[in-house]
Amino acid sequence: MPRLYSDDRNIDLYYALKLVRGFEDKVSVLHRQNKILGGVYSGRGQEAIVVGTVYDLGPEDWVFPIHRDLGVWLVRHTDPNKLMAQLMARKGGLSKGKDNWTHAGDADRNVFGATSMLGGTQPVACGVAWRFKLRGEPHVTVSYFGEGASSRGDVHEAMNFAGVHNLACVFVCENNQYAYSTPVNMEIAGGSVSDRASGYGFPGVKCNGNDLHEMLEVTREAVERAKAGRGPTLIEAVTYRIKGHSEHDRADYRTKDEVALWESKDPVVTWELFLEKLGVDLPKLRADVESKVKEVCDKAAEFALASPYPEGPEAMEDLYASPIGARG
Repeated sequence: MPRLYSDDRNIDLYYALKLVRGFEDKVSVLHRQNKILGGVYSGRGQEAIVVGTVYDLGPEDWVFPIHRDLGVWLVRHTDPNKLMAQLMARKGGLSKGKDNWTHAGDADRNVFGATSMLGGTQPVACGVAWRFKLRGEPHVTVSYFGEGASSRGDVHEAMNFAGVHNLACVFVCENNQYAYSTPVNMEIAGGSVSDRASGYGFPGVKCNGNDLHEMLEVTREAVERAKAGRGPTLIEAVTYRIKGHSEHDRADYRTKDEVALWESKDPVVTWELFLEKLGVDLPKLRADVESKVKEVCDKAAEFALASPYPEGPEAMEDLYASPIGARG
């Protein structure tokens, strides 16, 4: 995939982290101004997961993000203008203003839209991987779900199917400690999602979801395994949801000490420390990157606000796929 900002991989990864966070911060502000249609679900503190699992994928690989994975689109090079317009339900958006952003995909970037029923896209990811196997194509699917959704039947069925048929699937569990307000100790007996993988006949890996180095390495191993025909991997990325479930959730069910502890493990700050140890002029780089991120986010908001809402009759368009011979 082309770089987002710099030919220097470490700096480009930093930009990716900052872009994901900056874009979400912009969306949060716009939501409070009543300019975003639908819910906003922050992935603040989880940026290392989306960047680490997407950054090195090939263009033919497919990704299946969920509601807290807005950064997947950005790292996958979806046009930020279209993404912001999607959030505002404008015609310039990915689905032409006809749906919430979490349900929209970007077929040009192989990003599959999520569903409100979290965990519902894991079987679809298996279907795409099944196609790869039937056609002998060396590609992989990467799909995401939370530790709460890991107890849903369709997630289990998907992993069982992937294990039986040795599919090129990477399942990423974002264990952020809470399924809305339910803490992980009341969700999972045994405390680990990754341990379940052995029951499906493939490896489960539990890793630090706030460590970008670790996320990149664990993902690389899982993708290489899948593309070599050795089957799926379940990655349990342990992280934390810094903000509430959504913008309207004050998250009073958590203690200040708990939140402060996890904020001290901020993946963006950790990467900045790494760059500083490499001898990078961090204050200068941070200023340059934040300026670029602000420019991207401001332009995206301007584009979206200038884009009209769809007209009523347009609801009857795009209901069916065009015949193959008629497609442009």
